Amino acid sequence: MTQLTEETFEKTLRSFIRSERIDLGGVTFIDPYGMVGLLEIGELCMLEDVKKTIVLPRSPEVCRYLERMDFFSHAKRYFTLEPMQPPSDGSSGASDVLLEITPIERANDIHYIVGKVRERAQAILTAHLRYDERAINGFIVALSEVCQNIIEHSENKGFVGIQKYRFPSLGKNIVKIAVMDAGIGFRRSLSNRFKLKSDLEAIEKGLLQGASRHEDEGRGHGLAAVRRFVTQWQGRLSIRSGSARLSLIPKWSRGREKELNLTQFPGSQINIILPEM
Repeated sequence: MTQLTEETFEKTLRSFIRSERIDLGGVTFIDPYGMVGLLEIGELCMLEDVKKTIVLPRSPEVCRYLERMDFFSHAKRYFTLEPMQPPSDGSSGASDVLLEITPIERANDIHYIVGKVRERAQAILTAHLRYDERAINGFIVALSEVCQNIIEHSENKGFVGIQKYRFPSLGKNIVKIAVMDAGIGFRRSLSNRFKLKSDLEAIEKGLLQGASRHEDEGRGHGLAAVRRFVTQWQGRLSIRSGSARLSLIPKWSRGREKELNLTQFPGSQINIILPEM
C-alpha cells in the first residue's frame, strides 16, 4: 500500500483487524482522512484494551508531514510506533495546513477549531481556492456543523484535520476535511425516533432528510446545511457509518454513491473535498 486515504481505508481497517501490526513503510502519500482514520482505529483498540503497532513510513517527507499535522502526539497514546523516533530533519517548511489533527470532545473544542481555521482560512482559501468572504463564511459554518455533530450524537470523542492540496488530475487546488468519531453511529443515534433497516438508511435520514435524534423543532438541519454548502461549491461529501457509506459525487470526481457491506466500524467518518473555484 502506497497511499493512505479514504480510497484505501477499507483495506487498512481489514489489515488492522487481522493483524497486531500494520506496515506503512511503503506509504508515500497520506491525507487527513488516512491520519484521522488511524486514530479512530486506535480509539476503538483502546476501548478493547488492545495496543497495536504501526510501522511508520520510510519516507522522511511523509513523516515530516505527519509531524506537522501533529499526528504523532495523538498516535503515541494508541499505538506502539516503529521506529519510536520518526525520521525527520526537524524542518517544517511552508505549510498549507488549515488545521492540524485536533480532538473534539466538548463544545469549547469547536470554538478553538473554528478560531484556528478562521485565522488561516483567509490566506489559504483566498489565495489557493479563490474563495470570497461569503464562501469562507460558508466553509466555517459547514466545519462547525460537522464538528457539532460529534458533540451531539456520537457519545464519544472525535478528531478533525484539514489540509490544502494540489489535485493534478483536476488541475486545481483542493481542500480536504476529515471529521471522525468512533461513537454510536447514525443508526443507533436515530433509532429511538425512527425504525431503520440499515446503516445506509440511517445516513440518508440524517444527510438527505435532516433527521435528528432530538424531537425539538429546528434540530437536525446541520448536515443538511453542510450538504447544501458542499453542493453549491461543487465539492464532494461522503459519510461512512457502521457498514455503509453514502457519497455526494460531483462531475469532476468518481466513485459509488452508495456502498454496503463494508467492514463494520463504529461511529461516523465524514470526508469533504472542496475544489478551487
